[in-house]
Amino acid sequence: MPPGALHQRVSAALANWQLDDAEHLLSVVDLSSPYEPDDREGRAGRDDPPSLGRAWADTLRAELLVRRLRVAGFSVVGEPIDAPATESLDLHAGVAGLLDHPGERPDGDPRSASASHAALAIALVRSAKAAFDASDDDLQRAAGLARHARIELLSRRVDAAMDEAVEAASLLDSDLPPGALLVDTLGTLAGVLADLELMPLALDYQRRALEAATAAAEQGLLDDDEHPEVLAARAATCLAELCAELGEALLDDGDPASAAPHFAEARRLAEQALAQLPPDAEGIVAAQVVHGWALVGLGEHAAASGPLRAAVRVSSATGDRALLASAELALGRALRRQGDGRGADEQLAKALALATEHGLPRLRRAALRELCTLHAELDDAGRALPYLQAYLADELERVDERRTRWVELFGRRKSLLENERAAGQLRRQAYEDPLTHLPNRRYAEARLDGLLSAGTTPALAVVDVDRFKSINDAVGHPGGDAVLRTVAELLLAGCRDTDEVCRWAGDEFVVLLPDTTAEQAEHALERIRRAVAAHDWAADGVTVPVTISVGIASATRGDDRRTLFAAADGVLYDAKRSGRDRVVRLSALTQTRAPDAAPPDTPAPTAGPSPRVTVRTSPLDPVGGFAALLADRSPDPPLSTGSPAEPSLAPQPAPGPPGRPEPAEPDVIWGVNRSTEQVLALVREARAEHPDRPALVVRATADTLVALAAAHDGSTTVDAVAMSAAVGPIPEPRGRVGVLCAGTADASVAAEAAFVARVTGTEVVRVDDVGGSRLRPLLTDRTLLDDTDCLVVVAGLDASLAATVAAMTDVPIVAVPTSTGQPGSFGGFGALLTMLNAASPGVVVSTIDNGHAAGVFAARIARRTAR
Repeated sequence: MPPGALHQRVSAALANWQLDDAEHLLSVVDLSSPYEPDDREGRAGRDDPPSLGRAWADTLRAELLVRRLRVAGFSVVGEPIDAPATESLDLHAGVAGLLDHPGERPDGDPRSASASHAALAIALVRSAKAAFDASDDDLQRAAGLARHARIELLSRRVDAAMDEAVEAASLLDSDLPPGALLVDTLGTLAGVLADLELMPLALDYQRRALEAATAAAEQGLLDDDEHPEVLAARAATCLAELCAELGEALLDDGDPASAAPHFAEARRLAEQALAQLPPDAEGIVAAQVVHGWALVGLGEHAAASGPLRAAVRVSSATGDRALLASAELALGRALRRQGDGRGADEQLAKALALATEHGLPRLRRAALRELCTLHAELDDAGRALPYLQAYLADELERVDERRTRWVELFGRRKSLLENERAAGQLRRQAYEDPLTHLPNRRYAEARLDGLLSAGTTPALAVVDVDRFKSINDAVGHPGGDAVLRTVAELLLAGCRDTDEVCRWAGDEFVVLLPDTTAEQAEHALERIRRAVAAHDWAADGVTVPVTISVGIASATRGDDRRTLFAAADGVLYDAKRSGRDRVVRLSALTQTRAPDAAPPDTPAPTAGPSPRVTVRTSPLDPVGGFAALLADRSPDPPLSTGSPAEPSLAPQPAPGPPGRPEPAEPDVIWGVNRSTEQVLALVREARAEHPDRPALVVRATADTLVALAAAHDGSTTVDAVAMSAAVGPIPEPRGRVGVLCAGTADASVAAEAAFVARVTGTEVVRVDDVGGSRLRPLLTDRTLLDDTDCLVVVAGLDASLAATVAAMTDVPIVAVPTSTGQPGSFGGFGALLTMLNAASPGVVVSTIDNGHAAGVFAARIARRTAR
């Protein structure tokens, strides 16, 4: 089992194309011939996969067969490598047929043996993959998949190699314990990714391999027969080779400055490996080759030539063909750059022959490129042309592979999008009510559980359509469905963006109000109740009155979904028993019915319209809403009588002058020169001090906006263009502000002004790009000019826009100069002077780029005008 000594020896023999040696080593653990199906296992007729040990033996046998096929000129998919005129082997017809009918081809036809070998290789890979898939050890599975990806590359099946590599990478979690198997798997995967031309990913995985080798050595996690220094040195050498290869590619692209750091890192890693390895270790020559390559890349050609010549001699004696090709290539590079054209040509030609013979595509392309460059420098076009043609042929083949890969990627992406679309439809069907298109009960329960588990204290309103059965009887079921849809629309229209309306069941709805007290929810639902009662139902064909009853409860610490719903449902029945068409709440502090929910002097219900609970509204908001909570409330009766209807036990205090209501403007937090953590802390403080108003964050970075949205979930309103966010309930709009933006360069300041005005509590209409001749639409359609209480004009280059608009309307205008425009605008100072010197009355001017001040000022005017 890898990466034991025997496995490493077989792998090294296979990598060096010493196929006879690999076959002999495999016979030690697998007595069956690699060219015959193994009937002893009975894999074709058994459902249970072989053991992992057998799976690794099958994997090595399959790689041996594939390499034999490459030497014979075939690949697993049957494509001849060096003989285009030869008929391709068609293995897609099925493995069994190729094995069961070997006599259909004439005797002596080499394709018969090749077909059988290829079919057996496929069978071995499938058998081994079944064993790895059945294993619970993710690392073993990843190791097998990475090795299979290399086999697929040898077979010229790039798409299959990509699939295996992706699956292997998905299993290699960062928390896997370091060890020899992890190092071997990461290194194998890095080599596959490099062959797939994914060099950045290859570097990442090889770095992980080096880190894992170092950690395993430091923590003593290796077996006795595994040398920690050798393991770390081998990983460092592989990483150095990838760094040198990337540096060489940058040199070929004409970017020596970017290539130098990669060669320097390759040199450092190679020297580290040489220092760790014993003098007689097998990896010494490989580290010397990479070290010499790095020296050549750094321009130290003379220092590299001697060690590289020695590496060529040693690798020639040992028979390591891949290492010999690398050493000859590096030496050829050094000689070419020293001006020794004859010596370079000899070494590079040898490297090309070895790379071609043993199927080393990256080495082959590098050798061809060096030979083309060499003979071009020698002005020998006749010698350069064949190499150039071979290089272009290889490049065209790579282009075809990339095209195939892109087609495959397109198909997979299309399939993924279709699956996502289908999943989205299933989610909508699971969580959406088909009649009203509101979220259904399943969604409401899940959402309420999420709010409570997050530690928030939402309010829950249970809404019931009064006497819905009689409505159904009067107008029929289609008319009843229309009533439910209209009630759903009225509920949505009366709620904030952060609130969620869901259909619970039948004629019942629920409204989830995050970070809302029962009193706040009562005001909001009372407004909705009045809207339902005042709706023109006759226009919808409904001849009977339609009203709703609402029960409200606010969560307290320790409440779960069932407790909160039971509380709200209980007060809903109180509302129905009290005569319907009313809103009743529970106290948020004691979870008891509010004192004013059913006053003792309320007359008994009669057959006519029932009286409703009187809701005290704020002088700031004659139509009700959340703003009423910001006004001073009436003091409690003397000596805590508990209800205004009870007789007083003491003289009433003399009425004093009415107090000025506390302003409802949000707390402002500037994000400039503040870290994300500082902004989040200030937002928490502001929300704790004033939970009934939003905390406004302006001039924040994108990371801060994302952090705010994640920390406060549904209670955050974000405008990325304005670089602003509001955390908490947005006040109901009163009044109307229009924001005019002269040009796209002024859009961020205009967006800030519009966002701040809305959060401050007014409706906002924004029109962009109205500078210059684009002002004509405002002249023809004066709706924006006539139906707003205040205008904000944001301009830099077209600073005269404010005076032009002021001449067209008597609406107050706030002019905001911006720092955009021509270089001569002096950072907005020119626009500021233009606006200050304008002769048109009714215009006030803010400081440069100050959309926040303009938005607040305009909102104050609009809110006071709407009183």
